Amino acid sequence: MAASLYIVVEGEDPGYDIFVNGQALARNEDALERLAERLRVTPLLEFFSADENSMALLLEQGVASPDWARHLPQPQWYDAPEGLLTVCALIEFLSANPAALGSETQPVLVELREYERVLRKTAQRGLHWHIAVSWR
Repeated sequence: MAASLYIVVEGEDPGYDIFVNGQALARNEDALERLAERLRVTPLLEFFSADENSMALLLEQGVASPDWARHLPQPQWYDAPEGLLTVCALIEFLSANPAALGSETQPVLVELREYERVLRKTAQRGLHWHIAVSWR
């Protein structure tokens, strides 16, 4: 089962494409967390929040318990500029150090740029966001 870190934007339909792949980011989350700490920015998973949609997917896939899903806290929402600080710092570092993640650097950069695109649009509209996880 492959994990994917994807973006959820508050509201029903933000009016723009929020698709991000997120599989390379999930595969490299440990290394990206260490890198973010080294760069003194918030690690990506600090922007995680479970939401009803991601929990519904987990229930469908048999990964989560219905009892557990009923007791979820309210989703946490984050300011897009905060996420952009992290994403842009990671992009800058990885662009300057293409061997940092070995053969995973390029796929991670592609996905970080997808995150940057979505977060810029989210910031322009004054909306909030969080990261959710999908296992497929």
